[in-house]
Amino acid sequence: MKNEAAFAALCGVSPVEFSSGKTTKRRLNRGGNRQANAALYRIVLTRLRWDETTQKYLQHRTEQGKSKRDVIRCLKRYLAREIFTILKTIPDQPKTSRSMN
Repeated sequence: MKNEAAFAALCGVSPVEFSSGKTTKRRLNRGGNRQANAALYRIVLTRLRWDETTQKYLQHRTEQGKSKRDVIRCLKRYLAREIFTILKTIPDQPKTSRSMN
């Protein structure tokens, strides 16, 4: 993966713009790995239940007029950024071949 956007697309959390009439909104990409997307969703739901900063973020964004579904979409994308940053810090392991003895 070259960058965070590629990782987000792989997880199915890259934003895709769509419009119906006068409104223009974003939805999550329906492509990507469904298991990775489901894992991000579960993490976000857990954070919404137990993490105070995430709860405050939900409250703040709903006061701005966002629906809970839109806030979850934003949180999944943010979480994908966090995970990609962590993955970048892990050094690549050299591949070793087994000896045939």
